[in-house]
Amino acid sequence: QVQLVESGGGLVQAGGSLRLSCAASGSIFSINTMAWYRQAPGKQRELVATITSGRSTNYANSVKGRFTISRDNAKNTVYLQMNSLKPEDTAVYYCAASLIFESGRSTNNYWGQGTQVTVSS
Repeated sequence: QVQLVESGGGLVQAGGSLRLSCAASGSIFSINTMAWYRQAPGKQRELVATITSGRSTNYANSVKGRFTISRDNAKNTVYLQMNSLKPEDTAVYYCAASLIFESGRSTNNYWGQGTQVTVSS
């Protein structure tokens, strides 16, 4: 069984920082692109940042210059460093990964369970 487990969420004041982690485990052959998404109450889930296996990154305009995505391929872990947080960053943050399983099957979006980030003003 494959799992993506997020951690690092919490409550922080505006201007503060948090670091999210997402560790993949289980019967994984390889991990391609990893990503962070977020969903605020009453809103659609939106893409925050992506990182390829070669560590090429892409960010939503709303987080450019404030958030940094990185990964440790040896640990099958992706991180999201969030600085200068704003109340509008409040959301449940989900990681997702494009995986090839040991069985040979693959999926483009395998999801974690999410972690809550709340930014107070």
